[in-house]
Amino acid sequence: MVVNAVGIYEKALPADMSWEERFDLVHRLGFNFLEFSVDESDERLERLDWDRRQREEFRAALWNTNSRINTLMLSGHRRFPLGSADPDIRRRSLEMMGKAIDLAVDLGIRNIQMAGYDVYYEPKTLASREYFVENLKTCVQMAAKKMVMLSIETMDDPFINSMAKAAYYKSQVRSPWLQVYPDIGNLSAWEGAEMGEELERYIDTVAAVHLKETKPVTDTFPGAFRDVPFGEGTVDFEAALRTFKRLGYSGSYTVEMWKSPSGDPIEQVRRAKALFDGLFDKVGITQEAVPAQEER
Repeated sequence: MVVNAVGIYEKALPADMSWEERFDLVHRLGFNFLEFSVDESDERLERLDWDRRQREEFRAALWNTNSRINTLMLSGHRRFPLGSADPDIRRRSLEMMGKAIDLAVDLGIRNIQMAGYDVYYEPKTLASREYFVENLKTCVQMAAKKMVMLSIETMDDPFINSMAKAAYYKSQVRSPWLQVYPDIGNLSAWEGAEMGEELERYIDTVAAVHLKETKPVTDTFPGAFRDVPFGEGTVDFEAALRTFKRLGYSGSYTVEMWKSPSGDPIEQVRRAKALFDGLFDKVGITQEAVPAQEER
């Protein structure tokens, strides 16, 4: 029987908690794991430079709470992209990846999610595409040496907004250590998206799945790719989950959401988990049991 782990994105939860408190909360909310964020903010980029003591404390919090981190989301490349026209930024992007790989090894994280951007804040050019491919190859070589998976997420950006595009860039590197991280919300939002067909064609490249709500791109609307409450967008989660179930997908799902500036973030996560619990039951997906919390 296929059993799937279900996680929650770190940014959905309150930030003013210790790691042990956060991991305990993840389990109380019914999730198997937390998805760890290294985004473009200075605060989270500093995690790449954690010293030995900080890494030991984090590992101890994981161990003490019977927790794990499945994926490190390295969205910091949005600020320091692999395809930048500036050689210093490209050098920084590779340094970031090297540090992220070493951090993943030290923390027991098996997968690093890469944002599928050549550049984000710069003009897209033929050169930005070429730099991206060249540096993607370097990143995969670094990751392969440490046996860490890299997975390209399908994005809110036309550069890699489909599994077909992610698979194409994978074909330019050709390594088992580079796979695809489909974001169901992002896939659904683009005009002409054929998500069912893409899942069928590229299921053997899928390392993990994001469950996120979105509103679609149209001729008059740029789309809404974050902070869309579940149920207020247009993503057909039931159909997508039925497809994953039929295809025998046994990897993890992460509920991707952000804590709202108003309201109770924990209650919002609890409602989202209840929504997906109902959908998983409806389509016949069995969730991994949440670890029991030992007294300490």
